[in-house]
Amino acid sequence: KIFALINDFKRLNQIVSHSVCQLTSQRGFYFILFTELYSYTEEPEFALNRDYFEEDFRSHARGRRWIELAVDEQRAYVMRLLDSLEVTDRDKRLKVARAILYLAQGVFDECDTEVDVLHWSRHNVFLLYDMGIFTALLELLSMEIDNSQACSSAVRKPAISLADSTELRVLLSIMYLMVETIRVQTEDDRPEWTAAREAFKNELGSPLYNGEPFALLLFTMVTKFCSMNAPHFPMKKVLLLLWKTILFTLGGFEELQEMKVRGRERLNLPPLPEDSIKVVRAMRAASPPASAMELIEQQQQQKRGRRSRRPLVKQDSLDTYNERDPFKNDDARDEEEDPEDTDSGIEGEVDPLDRDVIIQPPPPPPPLRPPTERVNFPKGLPWAPKVREKDIEHFLETSRNKFIGFTLGNDTETLVGLPRPIHESVKTLKQHKYVSIAEVQIKREEELQQCPLTLGEEEVEETPAEMLYLGMLPNLSQYVIALLKLLLAAAPTSKAKTDSINILADVLPEEMPITVLQSMKLGIDVNRHKEIIVKAISALLLLLLKHFKLNHIYQIVSQHLVFANCIPLILKFFNQNIMSYISAKNSICVLDFPHCVVHEMPELTAESLEAGDNNQFCWRNLFSCINLLRILNKLTKWKHSRTMMLVVFKSAPILKRALKVKQAMMQLYVLKLLKIQTKYLGRQWRKSNMKTMSAIYQKVRHRLNDDWAYGNDIDARPWDFQAEECALRESIEKFNSRRYDKNKNGDFTPVDNCLQSVLGQRVELPEDFHYSYEMWLEREVFSQPIQWEGLLQNP
Repeated sequence: KIFALINDFKRLNQIVSHSVCQLTSQRGFYFILFTELYSYTEEPEFALNRDYFEEDFRSHARGRRWIELAVDEQRAYVMRLLDSLEVTDRDKRLKVARAILYLAQGVFDECDTEVDVLHWSRHNVFLLYDMGIFTALLELLSMEIDNSQACSSAVRKPAISLADSTELRVLLSIMYLMVETIRVQTEDDRPEWTAAREAFKNELGSPLYNGEPFALLLFTMVTKFCSMNAPHFPMKKVLLLLWKTILFTLGGFEELQEMKVRGRERLNLPPLPEDSIKVVRAMRAASPPASAMELIEQQQQQKRGRRSRRPLVKQDSLDTYNERDPFKNDDARDEEEDPEDTDSGIEGEVDPLDRDVIIQPPPPPPPLRPPTERVNFPKGLPWAPKVREKDIEHFLETSRNKFIGFTLGNDTETLVGLPRPIHESVKTLKQHKYVSIAEVQIKREEELQQCPLTLGEEEVEETPAEMLYLGMLPNLSQYVIALLKLLLAAAPTSKAKTDSINILADVLPEEMPITVLQSMKLGIDVNRHKEIIVKAISALLLLLLKHFKLNHIYQIVSQHLVFANCIPLILKFFNQNIMSYISAKNSICVLDFPHCVVHEMPELTAESLEAGDNNQFCWRNLFSCINLLRILNKLTKWKHSRTMMLVVFKSAPILKRALKVKQAMMQLYVLKLLKIQTKYLGRQWRKSNMKTMSAIYQKVRHRLNDDWAYGNDIDARPWDFQAEECALRESIEKFNSRRYDKNKNGDFTPVDNCLQSVLGQRVELPEDFHYSYEMWLEREVFSQPIQWEGLLQNP
């Protein structure tokens, strides 16, 4: 009985631990809504928001608290705040906005725990949206953006601080909390909240704000800041709000996967061979290849006889099947020799806090098992191979030339005269044939360009991505260049220049630090500020690339990124000690919101700031690195000219160093980038990097006809890379002209030959026309002789 009770207690403990883990991850997901929005220098403003709210609320509630009011009373008070926002006094508007921000922050002074703050923040945000606060804030934001006096004052200032962007920061903070809180769906949502979420999503994605989606207003703020016309704009808050708005209106990667499945069904294409999110989630990290310096150190230690060990032998590239720990190296002694690599085993998948942009959080841990039980891993390769139609055509063309001596063009059905093994090969290729949505769209666009009259007008679905692209198209290159400028300024490898963009306007206090502790705190805040900017920009660019490509293959952002030198910028970002960046500790947990307003503030010391938090790695920086690698993959996929840019910029050693991060998703995209350029790196590189080659084989999807491991067909590749980019640009311009140029007068514009309709058209004339029309008639009509008989003669 005692043993049975102990076993029952163990099972209960496992259930409770599992529930606590789930609850903790869910809470942590919501804490990120608040944490990264605020800088540590904004901490004194939390009390200021509370004081302004209580000063106004005291006269309304008569001694009661906000959480004690009924819903009708809360709505009445919010309506009063909404009326107060329309006053002309700027200082009064700011006080009312701070009171609204305190409501959106969860009335933390009336809460005892962080969970209570999150609960009331969610309740208040939906109440604020229902009362129309967001529309009023949008009008105030437009006024602040167009405030030329504030812009000119900021341009003349030698140093810009938090005080120059107070109104903008308050407005953007409220809007961010509303967008992010309403975007996130929970199990205990009320039915009216679900309806409000859908309405708010359609509202943000539709051209309801000055005839354009809300995201375009934020893009305008970014370009205005980068053009030095408004250096006081708080760029971190603008970028975070822009990212979350795009994520809300267009959808995350799970929504992208569902849209892709529905799109293939609509085009009568076969379903996807697998769910890429599930495949990546099930991957395990491989041990990184040892660098030359590590090999030399190992050999020197062997000679000194410090440790009796076996000589260096070839190591399995995927030693994740080790029963002891699937994320650690097989040889524990290798990790003992290099203390920097002991914390490099990044276990699990991408941070659950960022699950909407990369992947969902990992599944709950399995129940404990006896130590003798082995882990059963799936057998075989993770990805189903793919073959394109042109690959089959190329294979048959080569086979016919070899065995018959002539070709049949694009015929992939006739196999007469070919030996039996070729028949089997063609059958295997066709079994794995994959037709993408992009190929169908390209073929359809060619037909529309060739037969514009017979095929008629194209029916374009008004999706959120379509409306956003339509609004961004006139200034798309400016938006891309502005984002890359901010990314360059926030990159850890960038050096401070006098003419570079100042992205620290919303983090620097009015009074600079005077003590060592204050300087350390500000230094951590500045580094954290840059990391958040990199995170927001990388996620934003990746979302735009994915959604626009799915909407139409020629809605391309990638070429603008390439022309703006995005490829060398990303390589420059990774040309650093990537392990130090992944394990950076630029955060002070006790200053994070809402912890800092619920709990008593402990005394900060230089030692506690230097120690940092307890996390062995920074999910934020890992998230940014994965996003940048995915962007680089998007830019170079099937583009030989851009692949050669990777070779010319010597990206192989940079990417190989990134493999030291033992995280499966990051390693996958690094190996993809190495695979596409392997054939150009030479035989000696492939020979000395067999471990990397083996990891590519086991992790990256195979194209059956791709000669990536040998590079025998390099001579057959087209080397006119400039022509490749020019042809792509010409196709994009033709697509944009055909679909979006409504004022074109081309050769195929129909002509109106009806006399009544032509004479009935309303022609806009200049204002002074009625003063000179008699002179015009005399000169252009009466004085011109007309030979009416000539019209009756045969031509």
